[in-house]
Amino acid sequence: MRLDILIYLIPVSLFLGGLGLAAFIWSLRNRQYDDPDGDSRRILNDDYDDAPRG
Repeated sequence: MRLDILIYLIPVSLFLGGLGLAAFIWSLRNRQYDDPDGDSRRILNDDYDDAPRG
């Protein structure tokens, strides 16, 4: 009885894991995580200071 469930769940979980991996690789290749100017601009901005506003 439990083996019948695993026959369906294992391929579904492998498919979903592969789909997530493919989406992650796609986002890396399309440079979704690149921010070359962000750090250099953030360090000069007072809005991102460690002190709380008050």
